Formats: sequence, C-alpha cells, structure tokens
Amino acid sequence: MHPFSSYVLRSYYQATGWNEDNLYSNLTRSSTAILDFTLPRGLQFNISKSPNSLFRTTYSMNALPSLNGSVGYIFTSCDLDVKGSNSVRFKDMIDRFKVYDAPRRPEEKEEVWQGGERVDPRDYLLYGRIYVPTARLDALYSTRLSRTVQLSIAGISTPPTQPRSLASGQTQSQRQGSSQADPSNVMVSLQHDTGRWCSEYSWSANDGMWGARVMHNFGRLAGDGGEAGSRNERVKRVDEEDAMEGGLKGRFSAGAEVYFSAREKSGGVSTGLRFTTLPDATPPSFQVPSSVPDAASTLGITPSQPPTTLTATYNPIMGHLSTAYAARVSRDLSLCSRFDFNIYSYESEWTMGAEWWMRRGSKGKERDEAGVPQGLVSTGRAPSNHETGSNLVNVAPPTPVPQSLPPNEEVQGVVKARVSTNTEVAIMWESRLRNALFSLGVVSDLSDRSKPIRSMGLEIAYFSSG
Repeated sequence: MHPFSSYVLRSYYQATGWNEDNLYSNLTRSSTAILDFTLPRGLQFNISKSPNSLFRTTYSMNALPSLNGSVGYIFTSCDLDVKGSNSVRFKDMIDRFKVYDAPRRPEEKEEVWQGGERVDPRDYLLYGRIYVPTARLDALYSTRLSRTVQLSIAGISTPPTQPRSLASGQTQSQRQGSSQADPSNVMVSLQHDTGRWCSEYSWSANDGMWGARVMHNFGRLAGDGGEAGSRNERVKRVDEEDAMEGGLKGRFSAGAEVYFSAREKSGGVSTGLRFTTLPDATPPSFQVPSSVPDAASTLGITPSQPPTTLTATYNPIMGHLSTAYAARVSRDLSLCSRFDFNIYSYESEWTMGAEWWMRRGSKGKERDEAGVPQGLVSTGRAPSNHETGSNLVNVAPPTPVPQSLPPNEEVQGVVKARVSTNTEVAIMWESRLRNALFSLGVVSDLSDRSKPIRSMGLEIAYFSSG
C-alpha cells in the first residue's frame, strides 16, 4: 500500500491540478502496478495523524527483523482533504491497474487580487523524515512555479560514520572508498507539462547525473470534446446493424530519455511507446460525476472494449527490450504479462501477474423495479411518449448514478500475484481491518527446496483525519 506520505503527496497534486500520470517515468505504471508490487518485510507499523488541513505527522516502526523507526512531518500551503484509514477510498491507497484519462493541460488556480494587484500564493509542499537509530534524514520540497511548471528538490543526508583506526585493519584508501559510498545526495527535478507535451529535467549531485525525459501524446486532449462527443453523438436504433470494425480504439503516447553521469563518464538513452484504450464507454444517458469514481465498474456496466494498456520500452545501449500487455478482463480481475529480452546476451524473462478485487457479498441485495440497487439517485430526464413508442434503444429510464456506493458494493481488499520464469512467486493480500489498513505478502523461490520461502511480511497502517 502507499505510505501515508505518498498518499498526502498525491492528494497535493490532485488539489493543485497537477497530472503526475503524464510523465515518461510513469509510462509503464499500469503494468508495474500488477507485476512490480512491493511486499512488506518483517513486521511494520505506521501511525499518522492530521491535526489540521495543512500539517500532518507520521510515525513508523519496524519490529522485525530489526527494531528501528522513523518520524515524519508534512506541511502544505493549501488545504487537503485527507481521509482517515477508516474512511479513505481503498483504491486510493493501492497501486492498481487503471486506464488513465486523456492527458489535459494542468489546471490553473483562481486569481487572487488585492489592492488592484494580483497576489496569487504559490503552492508548495514540505516533507521531512528522520530515521532512528541511523539518524538518516529525508527531505522533499515541491512547488508550482507556474501553471505548467513544477519544481521538486529531494535530499538524503546520512551522518558520516566514524573512521576506524589503521590498527583495526582498514587502510586509508578503504576509508576514502567508504566515504565516497556515502548515500547523501541532493536531486533536483524540473517538470514542464502542457498536456500534449511533458518534459522533465533532473540533476543528481552524488554522481553528477544529468537527465532529460520527454513524452508526447497523440490525438485529442481531454476537454476539447473529442472522445466523449464521438462516442455519444447519437443514439443507435434497434434495427441498425453494427459496423464490422476490428481492433481496439485508443490513443498513443511516445517518449524518450537521455542521461549522462559526469563522474562515471557514461550515459544512456531509452525510448518508450504506450497504447491505451479510451476510457470506458457508457450509455449516452449515463453521466458519471467526479465525486463517484469508477461508478460504471461499480454498477457492473460492461464497456464496449476491455480496458487495455500495451507498452514497449527499449534501451539501445544496454540492449534491453521490454513489452507488457495489461487488461481488465472482468469487473474485478485484471491480468498482465511482460516479456523482457536482451538482444546482446539473448537472455529473457517472462512475468505474469493478476489483480483481483474483493467486495462484500451480494446476498440480500435489494433492487428496485428497474433492477438497480436501491439508494442510487437517478439523474437525467425520463423518456417522452414519442421516444417510448419509437425503436430507440434508450427507451428505459436513464441509468441512475450512485451518490454513494452501496455497502455491498464497497471494495474490501485486493489480492495480487505474480510468477516469472526465474522461479519466483509472490502473493500479497491488502485489505481493511476495522479502522486500519494492512498488507500481508510472501515471496517464494520454487527452485530452492531447502528454503522455499524467501521472505514474508506484515504491514499495518492507521491514520486519523483529526
């Protein structure tokens, strides 16, 4: 599950209108959510609290295999609607397969005028965490410089270890080598997003690494009336035959990355391509409000095409090629496969994974005469007498929109599993237990009969909103 600090950071991006999904570094997010999920190690506890809408604290403790912990603080310039662990939308705390909306230009804040002058405050986020007993310090500063530009500065500071004496067997060169391996670092990232294009420039002080990423989205952007208007521009008649069109309809995104290390005197480059289907098509009378995400999936509405994402990345210098295919095959089941191949060594790896969402039992579900769960408020107008007597498909009352999810439709947990040709099998179960969230995972190596369980862990998180 997402750490509390990551949950707050994503809430900050959402509140300020920044689209983090339009970055080249997140090109393969849909497939990595299923195949590269992170399992907890040992026994971990996380407790967080939001005293007010601007300031938050978070504490963590690892009881096994060793005892350590950390304390973190987060401050934002804008109010954030951060929920508690008992009421937060479960899917907001999990990396999951998702067909992301069409890219859009970052939103602009409302203008603030004072004394005839524009005095818009600059949004920013401050984060710091100190680890005990190592005294390592992590810090992050993120701010919006303009509507399309964002700056992030991250730092890691580790206290230098006391050098051992030469009598202990450590030479001077060894001491210098250990000091050079100090993980203290400062990283600067500047992102420019226009919706159509998104570029990112980064610099790392530790190894003098300079990097640049760019991604271009083909097709129309969200908000220009392209996709939704083409799907719902007219109502199909019952006696009208469907056009025999094959394949999936979607949009393409392409990007590239180049980086160079001044210290290592080496560099690299990579390219990537992504195809994703359009967001789930729904009947013309169905309008999904922003306050009810995934409403079509909740009501069991079948999309016209399965939500699908295909990606391909290639590093010509290393010779590494990776292709992935991910799709939601049913309401609560998503599958993904990935093939990695090296054109120089001919080494390959095939990884498969699944994501299954669990909901409350449907027994005793009450439905109204239209066969829709009660408690859903209908929107839209009723059909007229003229429409009722015609051969239009849309003659029934419009599909209702849920103002709140029925209790028996709430997501209670998710099970993720992956298996690869390197004989590794990983399974993780994440769910909500009363007012807390927990994650239980295990990694197994099928080739090692003496020690088939490589690692296992349990993580429990609780955070309150006030």
